[in-house]
Amino acid sequence: MIIRPRPGFLKLFFVMRGSVVPRILPQIIGFAVYAGVVVAVAKYLALDLHDFTIAPFGLIGVTISIYLGFRNNAAYDRWWEARKLWGQLVYEIRNLARAASALVEDPAERRALLIDALAFCHFLRGQLRRTDSLPQVKALIDSAQADRLAKAANPADAAVRGMGARLGMLLTAAKLDAIAFRILDERLSAIAAVQAGCERIAGTPLPFAYTLLLQRTAYIFCLLLPVGLVSTTGWATPLFTALIAYTLFGLDALSEELEDPFGTEANDLALDGLCRVCEISVFEALGEPSPPALPASRFYYS
Repeated sequence: MIIRPRPGFLKLFFVMRGSVVPRILPQIIGFAVYAGVVVAVAKYLALDLHDFTIAPFGLIGVTISIYLGFRNNAAYDRWWEARKLWGQLVYEIRNLARAASALVEDPAERRALLIDALAFCHFLRGQLRRTDSLPQVKALIDSAQADRLAKAANPADAAVRGMGARLGMLLTAAKLDAIAFRILDERLSAIAAVQAGCERIAGTPLPFAYTLLLQRTAYIFCLLLPVGLVSTTGWATPLFTALIAYTLFGLDALSEELEDPFGTEANDLALDGLCRVCEISVFEALGEPSPPALPASRFYYS
């Protein structure tokens, strides 16, 4: 995730960190060159293209704007819902730490329960990003336990089941009464609900037909645009074509990034930082030294 102050006028055109320009630069350059070729051919052959005006492109532009508006709204909704779910996870981890501090008398059992919750956070981050989070988990819990959880089909869910089993053993050993067990179990249920919500977003992409329809229309639009512009804009046609390509393909690329909010691209969520927030909350609740917040790397929070 990119967090930086708004750049000034001069820097505005040179900011690349978090921009989609590097991704769509081939389309911008390609259509600018193509538009230049169209202008050159029209000038060389003295073609009369005055009958081809920009008017039809206004109608096509309205259609494309509808497609882009829907896709970008849907992609941002997914991004924002994912951020709310991880905000809810931080809230539930803090609630669990507070409740465990008040209801679990055994310090060793309390610590084991809360550290397992941190292991869950890292397992969930790894599953959503499709990366290996085992080293971070092994830094928190026993290596044998971490390996056992990692072998499960759903390691994050296995971690929650392990926390539930731990609470069950405390209840059986009379180290936890029924009311305290219910309170803590409700926290685990809320954590499991957050995981299910994240898995729903990660496992259900936007329908491919929308992406295909938008990209086809954008390519056709940019291929025909120079023919409609050449009679009025002349050698400025490549510039206008490049600007239109930047707008259309830039919005498409941005919505593609936001569609999968759990990745590691510049505009994805800072899951590493959110896991660290949970670690800080838990270690402070345990009365232990907490790690520092993760710093930004060139305005990028991972």
